[in-house]
Amino acid sequence: MIVGCPTEIKNNENRVGLTPAGANELTNHGHTVYIQEGAGNGSGFFDKEYTDAGAIMLPTIEDVYAKSEMIVKVKEPIEKEYSLVRKGQLVFTYFHFASSEPLTHAMIKSGATCIAYETVEAPNKSLPLLVPMSEVAGRMSIQQGAKYLEKPKRGRGVLLGGVPGVQPGKVVILGGGIVGTQAAKMAAGLGAQVVIMDINLNRLRELNDILPPNVVTLFSNDYNIKREIANADLIVGAVLIPGKKAPNLITKEMLKDMRPGTVVVDVAVDQGGCIETCKPTTHADPTFIIEDVVHYCVANMPGAVPATSTLALTNATMPFVLRLANKGWENACASDPGLAKGLNVVDGKIVYEGVAEAWNLPFAAHEFAA
Repeated sequence: MIVGCPTEIKNNENRVGLTPAGANELTNHGHTVYIQEGAGNGSGFFDKEYTDAGAIMLPTIEDVYAKSEMIVKVKEPIEKEYSLVRKGQLVFTYFHFASSEPLTHAMIKSGATCIAYETVEAPNKSLPLLVPMSEVAGRMSIQQGAKYLEKPKRGRGVLLGGVPGVQPGKVVILGGGIVGTQAAKMAAGLGAQVVIMDINLNRLRELNDILPPNVVTLFSNDYNIKREIANADLIVGAVLIPGKKAPNLITKEMLKDMRPGTVVVDVAVDQGGCIETCKPTTHADPTFIIEDVVHYCVANMPGAVPATSTLALTNATMPFVLRLANKGWENACASDPGLAKGLNVVDGKIVYEGVAEAWNLPFAAHEFAA
């Protein structure tokens, strides 16, 4: 198969879909690999490393799309790329269709096969290609939240860990999955008072056992959320429903109950966000303020630490990339129900129910050849 990896062109996105090691693995299996010149620079991988691994460098993004049967990326195609995706081409990346109707329609129109990292499932129902970036984003949510709590950033001027004789800051985390757990670990490590909320009592029991004493678990409901955010310094939105829009747990009206300078970090923003007032921002312009509450809503948070993120992501994606290249997407998905869960759009049809529901579009389950 001919596999292509273009340079990411989303704002301040420095990750890359293939490392030199990944390119080498593909070429060792007889596949042709095209890499756009400079694609790996932001992650610390340079063109010579790719050529030494057997890849062929191409000068433009147009060249990579035009020559490749499968495109391996990190982030969803943005508007400039829509016209480059063609009928029959396989695109393997994070799509988050439920948060972007224009992207959904563009990929339907393209006739391409779109396999989304975020909906591929493991046998235990976990999301193996979402986990590495969720780990990074969860840890970064506290790092970024602590920064924007500083007064020059228009935050409350609170040090999360406090100092002797002064209470530490309070962090409220909505969601006890991968993002929420990693955020809780980081916040607890700084010495903050942490409340982590979820609707799954079994998960709360697990978190109660594994997290340190300065983390309190609390059942998530409207009453408890309103009570906890009223005196929080940092709130992290970490709710995920695979392939669907995240529910709004904090409404615009609820911002009025928060103290001026409170910071909200909505990690769920790439799935529509779990805070009503959040809208996607970029690393170049990451925050905005509503009702004196600082909103940090960068949709590609791990892109700020690409050296770590690229390695973490490609460790997880490469076995699937190789399987798709070796077998072709149809055979690979037919033999692996978890990978088949990654199918979102095929030949102009939405084949993932959550995406169809998000935009009230027809759903058509993909039928594999017998």
